[in-house]
Parts: sequence; C-alpha cells; structure tokens
Amino acid sequence: MLNEILGTINDFMYTYLLLFLLIGTGLYFTIRTKFVQVRMIREAIHILKEKGKEEDGKKQVSSFQALMISTASRVGTGNIAGIATAIAAGGAGAVFWMWLMAVIGGASAFIESTLAQVYKVKDGADYRGGPAYYMEQGLGKRWLGIVFSILMIICFAYGFNGLQSFNMSSALEYYIPNYSESIYPVIVGILLALATAFVIFGGVHRIGFITSVMVPIMAGIYLLIGLFTICMNLSALPKVIGMILSQAFDVQAILGGMAGSAVVIGIKRGLFSNEAGMGSAPNAAAAASVSHPAKQGMVQVLSVFIDTLLICSATAMMLLLSGIEGVPGVLDGIPFVQKAISANVGSWGIHFITISIFAFAFSSLVGNYYYTEANLLFIKNNKKALFLFRCTCLLAVFLGAQADFSVVWNFADITMGCMASVNIVAILILGRKALLVLKDYEKQKREGKDPVFKAEKLGIKNTQCWK
Repeated sequence: MLNEILGTINDFMYTYLLLFLLIGTGLYFTIRTKFVQVRMIREAIHILKEKGKEEDGKKQVSSFQALMISTASRVGTGNIAGIATAIAAGGAGAVFWMWLMAVIGGASAFIESTLAQVYKVKDGADYRGGPAYYMEQGLGKRWLGIVFSILMIICFAYGFNGLQSFNMSSALEYYIPNYSESIYPVIVGILLALATAFVIFGGVHRIGFITSVMVPIMAGIYLLIGLFTICMNLSALPKVIGMILSQAFDVQAILGGMAGSAVVIGIKRGLFSNEAGMGSAPNAAAAASVSHPAKQGMVQVLSVFIDTLLICSATAMMLLLSGIEGVPGVLDGIPFVQKAISANVGSWGIHFITISIFAFAFSSLVGNYYYTEANLLFIKNNKKALFLFRCTCLLAVFLGAQADFSVVWNFADITMGCMASVNIVAILILGRKALLVLKDYEKQKREGKDPVFKAEKLGIKNTQCWK
C-alpha cells in the first residue's frame, strides 16, 4: 500500500509538474545566457587548471575539487542501475530524453552554481553555501531556505544514500545464492557504514581528496570499457542510434501512457542522474575558492555533461549493443547491466560492473553527505547536532543495504522532485543576478583581464565574501 501511494505521487509530480518546470526553466536560461553551456565549454576547461588559494594558512577547495565533489554525487548507481531501469521501462527512446535534459539542464546548472558562489559564506577557513543560502540572502526568506535544507537532508542523506547502499548490496546477488534472505546484507551494511564514517568524520578536505582521486580514475576506466564495447559492435551502432531516435519520437512514447512513457522516464532518470536544476550541486560549487562566481558556474556545467553525455551514454551503449532486452520488474537495474555486459565482453564484465557499482556508489555516499552537512549547518551550526546527524546518516547507509527496491526508488524520486520544485522557483526569481554576473565576467574577459568579482559594483547586496 505504501509503495502504491508513493508511486501515485511520483507519477503525478513528474507527469504534470516537473516535466514542464525543468524543461521550461532550462530553455529559458539557455536562451537568456545565449547557450552558455555550449559556447563557454573551452573556458570552463581552462578554469579547471586554476589551483585552490591558500587563506589563513589553509589551502582552499579548488575549482577542480569542487567539480569532483559534485561529480562524485552525480556519478553514482543512477548512471548504471538507473539507466538500466529507464531502458527496461521506457525503451531506448528514454536515452534521447536523458541527453536532451543534460544539454538543456546545463544552463540551469550554470545559474544555480553561480548564485551559490555569489551568496556563499565563510565557515572558519572554508566556504559553504547552496540554495538555502541564496534563498536567505538573495530572497530574504530564511524559512524557505530551511524548507529546502530539510528536503535536501531527507532526499540525500536518507533517500539517495539508502539507494546507493541498496544498489551496492544488490550487486552481490549474482555471487551469493538467496543473498537477500541471508545475513550478508547486514554485513555489507555494517562495512559500508564504517567506510563512510572514516571519510565523513574527516571533514571537507578528506572528502575533496577522496573524490578528486576516485572519480577521475573510476570514470575513466568505465568509459574505456564503454568505448571497447562500441568498437566491438561498431556495425550495430547505427541501428542502435536509429532505435534511440525513432523510439524517442514515437507517438506512443510522447502521448500514450504518459507516466510510463519514454519521455517521462527519460526525464526522471536524467534528473536523478545529472541533478541539473535540482539544487544539489550548488552546495559543492560554493566551496570552491575562485576569483569570480561565473567561473564555478561554468565548471559545474562540465559535471552535468560528464555525468549524462559520457557515463550514462556508456551504460546505454553497453545495454543496447548487447542484444539483451530488459523487462520491468523481471530484468532491470543491476542484473540487467550484469547480463548485458557479460554478453558484450564475457563473464569478467560482470565482476567489472560489480566493482564499478561499489566505486560509483561509495563516491556518491561521500558527495551526498557533503551536501547535507552544509544544509544542516544552515539550519543549526552545532557540534552535537552535527555528530548525531552523522550517526543517522550512517544508519541510513546500513539500513539501505537491506531495503526494498521499488520503495526506495519512489521515495528518492519524490523528495528529489520536491527539492527541485523549490529550487527552480528560487533560481527563476534570482536568475537576473546570475545573468548580471555572467555579463560582468564576459566584459572583463574582453578587456583581457582575469575576471575579479565585486558584488557592490553590480548592485548585488547581502554577500559576505565579495566585498
């Protein structure tokens, strides 16, 4: 009964609300920024080379590290299990709509991350910020920031992290008969909680180090396997691309059975994967030490593209080139990926997917926790509260390893949708200020300068770090 209620809410939210909010907002900012997510890509790559500054004798989080923290959260089991679920339920056409969401969503990602930089605050020697902070300082509505923070904590600390833990645990079903009925999920839950505790009790710099090392390595290896799969099945690639496009624009895919269509499933899984406009990545973007907010806004666009156009596409090609068909509720999620990769490269591919699931999911656990800590500190900056919160996060990881698949997905989708709705309204209201920041950046670049931001010069008030 609980799952049916969650499923009904989930379908309504994505069919009639977020579908229009996300696409509409992405298109609006794409036009207003003159396709910043495409035309400033080279500039974003150049910015990545900048090193974090040293302040008060402590090295700050660099633009690259902030990118890796957000990419660690984005690049999780949604890139593997989520894509498999989308293709099994919505067909190959869902992949196209995920691609489109990434390109359109890149503009929203730029706006929200730029705003996070503008309204970030100093926390000792570090910076923190995000939607809750720009809702308080930019909109003057602390209560809305608290609402967002609560949704963020529920979604990421308990929903998404429980989901990541579940996907890691379920990856072992291939190896252990009657796995879900054994003691092993409990053991896996304990080990994951201990590993997570080691990182999150080490602070933001340990999180930054772990993600800046783990994410590039695991993403690089995963992309190489995807490329190898494509090369091995090169003759079938045109047929697969044709299938993605034809099924994406099929009348039934667009109009029929809306909640279960390729359009809605592709957008839903695309949002879960790339998080553009949802309000999560700005929490990492705010931590970076840069000379101008627009720099980190551009860099965060790269994270969206890395996630969907590269990692998700690699998974999609592995699945669609395998000849294995997914069946909702029967062969989807991790088992679908394992069977497909086995058909592509042999049984060793199953072990590779298992390792990938653990690496991707663990990096997401770490990135997700970082987001939620910044939001807890927004509500109340208290060491005892922070310690108790960390303990509840570890409990969610432990319990997630033993959860029910459909309930966890629905819960994560609903809380994500609520978060996204609140954040989209905020960035639509504050978007004009982000556009001023972009204009200022481009003006200084044309003058041959390394842009430096001064909030008062643009008439932007209530900023703590740009005076």
